[in-house]
Amino acid sequence: MGAIINGSRKRAVAKVRLQPGKGSIKINGKEPIQYFCRQDLVDLINLPLITAGVKGTFDIYAKVSGGGIAGQAGAVSLGIARALVNFNSELRPTLKSAGLLKRDPREKERMKYGLAKRRKRFQFSKR
Repeated sequence: MGAIINGSRKRAVAKVRLQPGKGSIKINGKEPIQYFCRQDLVDLINLPLITAGVKGTFDIYAKVSGGGIAGQAGAVSLGIARALVNFNSELRPTLKSAGLLKRDPREKERMKYGLAKRRKRFQFSKR
């Protein structure tokens, strides 16, 4: 198969390649636990595979850049889910009902002039 599918979250972008194999996952050439150093983020990456019931049947290679580690994990997860649908369209209803095919739209709010931060204002003085 070997099609490259993109996934994104916040400022992170992941390019995911999925092919039939023994279930190895490489993210930027490293094992997921070495790259993310947190088990909850590794579980987030495995969630589309577990939901679709195909864990251990695909080799996954991901190149991820930008953002922080949580955003990168979300980007890889979305990329894996999209790649699974690209590989087998019958998995789409399962992954969609689990909410794994939706890109999280939350982004950093822009800085506004006249304010201290995005929403924080300077202290008001009447006199």
